[in-house]
Amino acid sequence: MSRQRVIIMGAAGRDFHNFNVYFRGNPDYEVVAFTATQIPNIEGRTYPAKLAGAQYPKGIPIYPEADLVSLIAKLKADQVVFAYSDVSHEYVMHKASQVLAAGADFRMLGARTTQVKSSKPVVSICATRTGSGKSQTTRRVAELLMARGYKVAAIRHPMPYGDLVKQAVQRFGSYKDLATHHCTIEEREEYEPHIASGIIVYAGVDYERILRQAEAEVDVILWDGGNNDLSFYKSDLHIVVVDPHRPGHELLYHPGEANLLMADVVVINKVDTASRDAVMTVRNNVRNRNPKAIIIEAASPIFVDKSEAICGKRVLVVEDGPTLTHGEMAYGAGWVAAQRFGAAEIIDPRPFAMGSISATYAKYPKTGNVLPAMGYDKKQMRELERTINRSNADLVLIGTPIDLGRLLKLNKPSQRIRYDLQEIGQPTLDEVLAKRFPAK
Repeated sequence: MSRQRVIIMGAAGRDFHNFNVYFRGNPDYEVVAFTATQIPNIEGRTYPAKLAGAQYPKGIPIYPEADLVSLIAKLKADQVVFAYSDVSHEYVMHKASQVLAAGADFRMLGARTTQVKSSKPVVSICATRTGSGKSQTTRRVAELLMARGYKVAAIRHPMPYGDLVKQAVQRFGSYKDLATHHCTIEEREEYEPHIASGIIVYAGVDYERILRQAEAEVDVILWDGGNNDLSFYKSDLHIVVVDPHRPGHELLYHPGEANLLMADVVVINKVDTASRDAVMTVRNNVRNRNPKAIIIEAASPIFVDKSEAICGKRVLVVEDGPTLTHGEMAYGAGWVAAQRFGAAEIIDPRPFAMGSISATYAKYPKTGNVLPAMGYDKKQMRELERTINRSNADLVLIGTPIDLGRLLKLNKPSQRIRYDLQEIGQPTLDEVLAKRFPAK
């Protein structure tokens, strides 16, 4: 029987992982292509032979997802595997319909097929949508475990936008490592807060190799799952964060709903800024879909160094990029801070947008009166810098998890917004963790 010819649809993350753990070296399949979306400038590259294995001496080409239907015919594909996240159920089924109409099978790989087993306990922190507050939840879990005497490493969902061979296994223990690995703004947003808290961070492309290296130096593995993806590792405690600013989305997005159904613990975040009706809608949805899950309510309170500097100013609000794009949020912590601390006006950044920043607004029209902190490469970082500097704002409010003022040369004053997770009432994360991780 001939090998099945496979195209993997991805975004430089789950797609590579699925290949590594299921298709690489599998005699029943030949992966003839990856397609790419969501991330700028990923297509047109090759998944390198050094990572792909002996079966692929020339590597595997990566094409734009827009070419998918023609690729099915051109490459005589038998199967198309969907392997990226934070997309609506409707979107997934439209893609399935295109694939089926083109004559191929449409497939998704589940947790049992793709999760790697660790020799150390694994706590996975995932979400139902990008921007729900998973990162601060991960930091909170790490803080509680370290207080109990455990050494932890956060293994972060992949963001391999550079040289894939060099990025196969990455370890970040200091700010210097961020420069060594030429990290993008998005990568820095995820890694810097962990490093500031004394948490080792791993990331890269080959997540079994990453896991084995991390196991050698820590007691507990934290899966810091991005883009509402499923955990790459088999979890001993699965924590899922939901967002009442988008009530109902916990049931409508892939694979966010799957995360919800698998959750041991569900954290309803942002209850301090969402309406009570929205919080109750989310709580009822969680209880109806996963009645065994422990529900924790939490807030992500906002802190500003000089809140008085915002009052009466015309401000440009810069928010976390993926929260606005993949996450379809129209605002974030920066916008909330501008409203709370009396900004005279939140200016519209779009008239000042340069190059790829302008293209981002065109691709994600639901983005509101805020600026997404896009910075997947040096060129885009410069375009972000020029967009900010061309604006007529009095003050820049930085709502991203890092201080962009350290990366960009801004020609106007800025204030950084900070936020951490705080549980409200009981049960708490500490009480949940105490049952599985007694103090050393």
